[in-house]
Amino acid sequence: MRRTSAVGLAACLGLAPIATATAAPTVPKSAAWLDRYYDQRLGWGSCAKSSGDTVGRDLDKAGVQCADVTVPLDYADPRGRTITVAISRLKATDTRHRIGSILLNNGGPGGTALESPPEFHARMKKAGPRYDIVGFDPRFVGRSTPLDCGWPVGTNLFSAGLGRAGFERQAALQKNLADKCRTTNASVLPHVSTRNTARDMDIIRGALDEKKISYFGYSYGTYLGTVYTQMFPGRTDRMVLDGAIDPRKFGPRLLKDAIIENEQALADWATWAATRNNTYNLGHTPAQVLTTIDRIIRTSAHAPLTVGSTPDTFQLDDSQIPLILLAGLDSDTDTSRTALGEQVSVLNKAAAGQPTRLSPQFTAILRFTMSAEQSHHGSVQSAVICGDRAAPRDPEVYWRDIERSRTAYPRFGPLANNINPCAFWDRPREKPTQVKHDTKLLIVSATGDPRTPHTGAVALHRLLPSSKLITLNGANRHAIYGVYENTCIDNKVNQYLATGQLPANDQTCSKQAG
Repeated sequence: MRRTSAVGLAACLGLAPIATATAAPTVPKSAAWLDRYYDQRLGWGSCAKSSGDTVGRDLDKAGVQCADVTVPLDYADPRGRTITVAISRLKATDTRHRIGSILLNNGGPGGTALESPPEFHARMKKAGPRYDIVGFDPRFVGRSTPLDCGWPVGTNLFSAGLGRAGFERQAALQKNLADKCRTTNASVLPHVSTRNTARDMDIIRGALDEKKISYFGYSYGTYLGTVYTQMFPGRTDRMVLDGAIDPRKFGPRLLKDAIIENEQALADWATWAATRNNTYNLGHTPAQVLTTIDRIIRTSAHAPLTVGSTPDTFQLDDSQIPLILLAGLDSDTDTSRTALGEQVSVLNKAAAGQPTRLSPQFTAILRFTMSAEQSHHGSVQSAVICGDRAAPRDPEVYWRDIERSRTAYPRFGPLANNINPCAFWDRPREKPTQVKHDTKLLIVSATGDPRTPHTGAVALHRLLPSSKLITLNGANRHAIYGVYENTCIDNKVNQYLATGQLPANDQTCSKQAG
């Protein structure tokens, strides 16, 4: 998850546990069975699918072309059913110094990158014109063969609330979400996984006629990139992983590892909000602001809060409010903190029984989270995570973890430890990828990253001794390069992309004022 909306939380669902798996699919006897996919000729053309396709029209204006790549649904049966993966390409203009193709992933899982080549071209400065910049929507995402389970919500990331009754409601909801996916998409669910997306990436590499491909991944995209290096060693050129995940921990309970960072980010935000009490009326001190938040959650547990006005009216209880807080903590910029201040102020008024008005941004977050509008996003995100690693199936495992977390982490413990659809999902077909091949690549991480903790980046760096780590000190920020406006980070990444030379040693950058 890289986006700032409630569910664009780049890798926000959890990790855990038991890496149980059924037998892996049989590998085809001959790699030649995949030749027709690697050798396919791509039909590049307009990105606009219709007159109302504003994203496609903008890509066309920017000189981007789009194509569909055909891949097998099941790599164990490459002669069987096929699906398509949508890709886009902004070709290199400095052809004399062309480096090659760079493939983009914006996280999720479930995030699109089809629209990203123009903005990446700008971020890359002088290196941009030397690359074919390629965005893609992973299998079952965006314009690729879609997957939608018909969920009534756009995410499964809710809190267990303040008591056992709330947890029981969550267990029923999460089972229902899993059942809907099994009912609507049983034929494809076994093939939704990071390993299959990595296989698709290699098909894309071959279809682009590249012996090696460069790659940039944010958040979940760092895990996808790591998996690709292990499944296809020697086929990458320059690779940047921003907001890196410890690959041993990616799975249904990954967010458990970020509880401390989120509680700290909330405390830092409370300090910021306390100095602006005249604006938000949440408390004169950080402790008072946190007390206000706890009171809001308790009030919503007693009776849901009504926020907004017709037609955008929402009922929020103690399972949803912690998610709103979490969604607002992915960055420590004044812009992000202001947005969260406005949202908590609305919740505080609602808890006092006062009428409230929602900003367009808050409305969009609540629609995303609490309506069927983004069902496809939550569906494919869960399908990938549950398809990668098995989760504990006993609800009591989650309840015990929730109860143990409440004292130290009262706002985010019951959210990060909550039960999820993977507890009711069919077992993954393959075991999780293990890191066995060292790879030269660049890792970028902020010390206070509230989505994919800095400890994960350090762990990945240790697993890949030839990698180099650039650490951003003092920032509570998820996803840095090109979006956080940190000149130090941006310059170091662009130097690597331009030269292909990793720094001689690990590097450190500092958070800039403002």
